[in-house]
Amino acid sequence: MRQKFAPILIAAVVLLSGCSGMQGTGTEATPGQTESPTPVPTTEPGTAEASYTQTPHMGCQPGAIEKNGTCQVAVSGSNAEIFSAENLSAITATETTIDGTPGYLARPADDGTYPAVVMIHEWWGLNENIEHMADILAGHGYVVFAVDLYDGQVATNSSRAAELSGQVRNNPDEAVEKMSRAVSGLREMPYTTDQVASLGWCFGGGQSLQLSLSEADLNATVIYYGTLATDEETLQRIDAPVLGVFGSEDQVVSIESVREFNRTLGELGVEREIYVYEGAGHAFANPSGESFRPDATRDAWSKTLDFLDRSLRE
Repeated sequence: MRQKFAPILIAAVVLLSGCSGMQGTGTEATPGQTESPTPVPTTEPGTAEASYTQTPHMGCQPGAIEKNGTCQVAVSGSNAEIFSAENLSAITATETTIDGTPGYLARPADDGTYPAVVMIHEWWGLNENIEHMADILAGHGYVVFAVDLYDGQVATNSSRAAELSGQVRNNPDEAVEKMSRAVSGLREMPYTTDQVASLGWCFGGGQSLQLSLSEADLNATVIYYGTLATDEETLQRIDAPVLGVFGSEDQVVSIESVREFNRTLGELGVEREIYVYEGAGHAFANPSGESFRPDATRDAWSKTLDFLDRSLRE
């Protein structure tokens, strides 16, 4: 684990303002820029265990659910423009299993070896939007395996999404074992290096942290507004470096928990980059729904690509 103290980076003109107030030394946003940020062995089958209990997780702001009882699901291709999916390398993709874990595998089409990413879906499940994100990341030169923690089921409304995510949350060890098998299986593939990261949004962000706290031995961890563990005993097992992306107005993952997460990692000496986007709510990087913030999403994705490049290629 690489050790380095790093401050939390704030996406705000005022560093201490409302629920976004955290001290940091990152770049401050200039006037008009309201959405850019301021800145062990592989698990053996049957031994993977979750490291903390996740709280119930919603894929959109609570207010959005209260208005009409549902949330809009991102559709295939709706995020291509947002993530500047241009001039990408040709890829090959297929639905498959890795060491018994189902999912969607996307990788560069040409010969060579590439670092790998275990991608974990939102509470909706492994839908076309997540597969499209796997395609985009693969086009940047990664072998991406989007795991399916719902065994082929996909939600199209919030009540079903809550049910499916609750089933995983109530049996967390099974999910950790599935993801751990994916990590070890990716390392054994002929077209991968031994560098593997995890990346997840919302529900998947919490699962990304769970995987990082397991014995899977990741080389980097990316968490987009996932529920967090904050105690030192748990977080001392995290696989650094860590990239965390959050919104200051998130009503699902509180800004207080982000502060505590960052503080504890700092006390442990864990290398990390924590970005909080001022004015952004939960699931702000999902291109559907009223919480979507395109500028913040572009910036966060750019930082994600840079983080993965530095963590897995250097």
